[in-house]
Amino acid sequence: MNTDERFMAIALDEARSAAALGEVPIGAVLVCDGEVIARAHNLRESAADPTAHAELIAVREAAVRLGRWRLSGCILYVTLEPCPMCAGALVNARIDRLVYGAPDPKAGAVGTLMDLSADARLNHRYEVTSGVLEEECAGLLTQFFRELRAARAAGSAPGPDEGQEETG
Repeated sequence: MNTDERFMAIALDEARSAAALGEVPIGAVLVCDGEVIARAHNLRESAADPTAHAELIAVREAAVRLGRWRLSGCILYVTLEPCPMCAGALVNARIDRLVYGAPDPKAGAVGTLMDLSADARLNHRYEVTSGVLEEECAGLLTQFFRELRAARAAGSAPGPDEGQEETG
């Protein structure tokens, strides 16, 4: 297992924690100098907060831990391609690199629908590596929403908005 896969495996553990809470299973890990500085998972439903995406929670935690808002020298690992809000936050945080697992055809903002990571009009750009443990990342989301649809059909499942099923 290479370094990217090792840290993505930790992000997948975070995603599983989200699923256990009934949250969309997306996990994030922020690494600086080879050390995990922050780890997080989606908490939008639990916190009733539209900004409680795994990426933003990890970035906030890392900034507090490091005592700085500029996260240069850091890499973010996330199981799903970030949405525009999260991709923009990574620009503002001056992250060096993003590594993600599965693409997001509904809201992906680092290559799928748009690419905020490389937009020359913005004041910062970051390197992106996609497809790391993609099958496991995508499979976790697919399984979660399959089970959610089945529970809703049986009349027993409140939870994440199905219209947002592939977004963080």
